[in-house]
Amino acid sequence: MLKSQPKFPFPQRHPRTFPAVLAASALLLSACGGEPGTDAGPSPTTNTNSAGSTTAEGSEAKESQAPVPRLILTHDAGITVLDAKTLRTVGEAPLEGFNRLSPAGDGRHVLVSTGDSFRVFDAGVWTGAHGDHGHSYVAAPRLMDRAFRANKAGHVVNPGGQTVLFNDGSGKVEIFDPAALTDALKTGLPATSTYTAPAAHHGVAVQLEDGKLLVTLGNEEGRNGLALLSAPDGDGGQGRSELLRSEDCPGVHGEAVAGSETVVVGCEDGMLVYRDGAFTKVASPAPYGRMGNQAGSPASPVILGDYKVDRDADLERPTRISLVNTDTRALQLVDLGTSYSFRSLGRGPAGEALVLGTDGALHVIDPTTGEVTAAISVVGAWTEPDAWQDSRPTLFVQGSTAYVTEPATSTIHAVDLNAGKVVKSAVLERAANELTGVTG
Repeated sequence: MLKSQPKFPFPQRHPRTFPAVLAASALLLSACGGEPGTDAGPSPTTNTNSAGSTTAEGSEAKESQAPVPRLILTHDAGITVLDAKTLRTVGEAPLEGFNRLSPAGDGRHVLVSTGDSFRVFDAGVWTGAHGDHGHSYVAAPRLMDRAFRANKAGHVVNPGGQTVLFNDGSGKVEIFDPAALTDALKTGLPATSTYTAPAAHHGVAVQLEDGKLLVTLGNEEGRNGLALLSAPDGDGGQGRSELLRSEDCPGVHGEAVAGSETVVVGCEDGMLVYRDGAFTKVASPAPYGRMGNQAGSPASPVILGDYKVDRDADLERPTRISLVNTDTRALQLVDLGTSYSFRSLGRGPAGEALVLGTDGALHVIDPTTGEVTAAISVVGAWTEPDAWQDSRPTLFVQGSTAYVTEPATSTIHAVDLNAGKVVKSAVLERAANELTGVTG
């Protein structure tokens, strides 16, 4: 069984109401001095408070009444952290280059893909277990010296309770337990298990709860399917044997989880579904019907995907989305009447499909019937840029709130999905590019 959580599509990742916030004061952070690496010693800018919580130097961790969610976003100068309730800035870290963000899986840390590493970013909010209850803390966020070395850092996924990193330049897969991350970071990095694909490619891997591994098949020339590998051999061994494969997924890309036990990847002619030890193909109605970006939900068996039909397009701007029911293997195509981008897909707390259109509206879709039940006006009309790395309005969903960035106005908006309206907006110092969050 998988512990599923909605995932942002990578070109492409919880029902709760947000509590009152005890926020750390805003702090301009400097990137730590040493070169990031797996052999780095304790960061010179860390200490441990009396409760045993690692904090930034000069920043005391304070206890809060409840978990404090935060948002993390990138821009052309680095990383900014916002309080998810107030949208106020609580920290910044300079970092050059185009950097990607992925939750580390523990509700506190984010992994920053810098190309040659997956670098650890501490969002500064966490909850520790204490008997039959927990204690929540807030501190200043910080970019850490700790980093997993990488060769073309790619996808980061954690739907099965383990966090899995994929190196596009080497095919190396690295797996660790996110629950061990905080303690491990005091002296280094958490213990990992590894697997290396036969050939390097832009891929993804997902570890299942029984230890088996799903990994894409491909090489530098192309990608065509998915393999199921055994759990590592005993006595701490890293060896895995292939149990099952399907090569019926040309251009395999992305991943998502439906419900609690079904994993899908996108193909250029449909979706490939893994469930109960078997692969099943859900074919597109056309010979080329690409569903390369997907969003799943623990509350629904239906996967939301994009849908592109022009194989030769430099940049296709589709208006249809796909809904694949992994229980029935039925496919629905829904025309929204507006285009969208790979950063437009999300899921609501009840499994509703969410698509941020270039018309500026957040379209809410019943995943079972395909009916568009609402179109919430959020941002101005926009056009998807030609380069996928360039900023564009981006959707991130946490609990019952959808967050939408608007680079044209350097603004971020919070949408209450229950009320169906924007409830708060804030002007940012810099236009946002990528966006994710932690629950605290």
